[in-house]
Amino acid sequence: MAVLVTGGAGYIGSFVLRALETRGLDAVVLDDLSTGHRRAAEGWPLEVFSCGDTDRVAALMERAGIDAVIHLAALSIVGDSVREPERYWRHNVGGAERLLAACRRAGVRRFVLSSTAAVYGEPSRVPIPEEHPLAPTNPYGATKVEIERRLAEAQAADGLGWAALRYFNAAGAMPDGSLGEDHPVETHLIPLALRAAAGAGAGAAAGPEDGAAAELTVFGNDWPTPDGTCLRDYVHVLDLARAHVLALGWLDAHPGGALVCNLGGGQGTSVRQVLDAVREATGLEVPHRIGPRRDGDPAVLVAAVGRAAAELGWRPERSEIGTVVKDAWAWEQKRGQLP
Repeated sequence: MAVLVTGGAGYIGSFVLRALETRGLDAVVLDDLSTGHRRAAEGWPLEVFSCGDTDRVAALMERAGIDAVIHLAALSIVGDSVREPERYWRHNVGGAERLLAACRRAGVRRFVLSSTAAVYGEPSRVPIPEEHPLAPTNPYGATKVEIERRLAEAQAADGLGWAALRYFNAAGAMPDGSLGEDHPVETHLIPLALRAAAGAGAGAAAGPEDGAAAELTVFGNDWPTPDGTCLRDYVHVLDLARAHVLALGWLDAHPGGALVCNLGGGQGTSVRQVLDAVREATGLEVPHRIGPRRDGDPAVLVAAVGRAAAELGWRPERSEIGTVVKDAWAWEQKRGQLP
């Protein structure tokens, strides 16, 4: 099988490439490098253009003999989506629509989508099952709901087999620190907390030019949760990557089928508990302040992961918060040494 991985030079995509390689599957990377890094996809064929360029993508699929697509390329910052909803709809939904047109033209009939827990919005029950009503509270989540709908339409029209993997909070890194999160603007709690701790531990605040923060902002401490901070379900990026390969296997066994699965660690961890895990991993306190709640944030997001276990044979193996933070810290210690 040859797999086209859109966004393969990004954080999750780079781990998916390595999971595919472990299973002996060939991959071609398509990434415009707007947020990805060429080095993250080193060793794989890399095409640098937009997945929304239908003609070029279809030609690439035919030339490379692509059998399946793993689609990770997307704008994904919740706050930005609230401020710029039109850009998110144009990029995420429009790009996926044009990618699907390329699949149709090239005869590619297997498609794995990087979806999100943001499709659920503020949950009415926890853990959140896949049958939960879809009521996103931000445009980012709304774009993923729409892409899932477009996949169902393509299934009905063309026999496309598809799987939507609804990630909860992706985190972690290679245990040896060789690969991890490296976003141009970091918004995720664990790397921000680690960088704040590292800056404090160095005795001086690191400047914004190196991605560190002197002080972490905790977005609200008056949420309806046990300690007043948001609860999130963290899933190790290695666990996520493995699920994509299993989803390809499911599509092989169910031609023309459709599958929606949550991917999470299956337990909630509060912001304060993350700060405790950072202190345990680093031996450093995390300087922080309490800020206002952030628009579009639900109080609690925790996954029911039984369907992934039943359909894919998938269970999280490294998603305990202490392991996630320890691996992320190994990466943060090496990240600044990269060329």
